[in-house]
Amino acid sequence: MKIAFVGKGGSGKTTLSSLFIRHLAARQASVMAVDADINQHLGAALGLDDAEASALPAMGAHLPLIKDYLRGSNPRIPSAETMIKTTPPGTGSRLLRVGEGNPVYEACARRVCLDGGEIRLMATGPFTESDLGVSCYHSKVGAVELFLNHLVDGPDEYVVVDMTAGADSFASGMFTRFDMTFLVAEPTRRGVSVYRQYKEYARDFGVALRVVGNKAQGRDDVAFLRDETGDDLLTVFAHSEWVRAMEKGRPVRFGLLEQEIRTALETLGHTARESYAGRDWERYTRQMVHFHLKNAASWGNERAGVDLAAQVDPGFVLGESPPVEHAPRESASRIDTPQPA
Repeated sequence: MKIAFVGKGGSGKTTLSSLFIRHLAARQASVMAVDADINQHLGAALGLDDAEASALPAMGAHLPLIKDYLRGSNPRIPSAETMIKTTPPGTGSRLLRVGEGNPVYEACARRVCLDGGEIRLMATGPFTESDLGVSCYHSKVGAVELFLNHLVDGPDEYVVVDMTAGADSFASGMFTRFDMTFLVAEPTRRGVSVYRQYKEYARDFGVALRVVGNKAQGRDDVAFLRDETGDDLLTVFAHSEWVRAMEKGRPVRFGLLEQEIRTALETLGHTARESYAGRDWERYTRQMVHFHLKNAASWGNERAGVDLAAQVDPGFVLGESPPVEHAPRESASRIDTPQPA
């Protein structure tokens, strides 16, 4: 199942997404974690040191490889150069599985040992000085959107994406790619403003959205969030000394995480698992095509020099039933994070 963490900058979405990833890893779940925020803090939040975090390969830097692999033998896509971030799969396209080995993961994913389990971690790549004045930062997450468009994940697999801050994910169709979206909100007027934006934008697309309160300091904060978000409020995270120690670079064994925080993480996990029952592959594919056609008409056709609407395979529906062309398993680089006593 695909899960997104969204929220305004500073809301704690990266902290909560990293806690949720650790929670899953400790239960030996199959997890692919993706840092789609150009600020690139997820690796550090998962315990990587500065050198390890900066050494994570940028998906954006491997975009030609990703495109060429995913197009496979799809006759509607004659070259990788004609693919854009919204290009949907069709007959002949190579699809991706969470636990498989393939050239995309070999180039872009790193294995990270966490709390007795292991995850794969990918990062879109930071917005660098060389991008200033010449690049739109939305283009950085194009590789993530292609990845999600070609991913066939099952109910016992977790793809957890730390999204860009605020409502920026609406600059593409990526906000419709998830079974569950957790919106992290602080108990302030600014904290709930992104929730209102998300709620409004997502309403017409059937996006499953739940609010996760963060940095609550008492009953008044919880009551404020309940008044502002109603039944969308799922759970609330209070102050955590465990998190504070992590932020200071003094990690503590995950088993010592406060019980109140553990209970909130269990609630997220239960809600995520329930969300998979509502997955509709036909709607998922239809929305994918919808945003591809919008992007093609807006800028893609001009940039590619061809009619990108021709890339749409009208008889294709992404799902677990189509045959998946697997690449041979290959070794993946590994990062073993130190486990504090």
